[in-house]
Amino acid sequence: MPDVTNDERGRRLFQLHKERAVEAAMEKIRHNPKSGISEFSPQDIKTLNYVLGETWVSVGRQIWQQSSFTRLTRKDLEEIISIGNEIKNKKLREETGIEKISGILVGSI
Repeated sequence: MPDVTNDERGRRLFQLHKERAVEAAMEKIRHNPKSGISEFSPQDIKTLNYVLGETWVSVGRQIWQQSSFTRLTRKDLEEIISIGNEIKNKKLREETGIEKISGILVGSI
């Protein structure tokens, strides 16, 4: 059995924390009837998961933990997904997109 380095363990642990944070945020979003999350396409949900994960990596834990994902509206989610698509299509730098998404999350506090 190959040895697992501490770096590999650390990366995997970081990835697990990221995935759990996004799952918790998505669960809160699903509980908000104003989010309209059930009407989004599977591709939109995938994009939303991706950009929320990248946002979790970039923003401070305090901002993430204080963000009220249950207050995000359909319009907020459409904007976040749109930003995510622009990032994926290289029309927007990831740092700029994450800053915009952070602004949306701060607005939910």
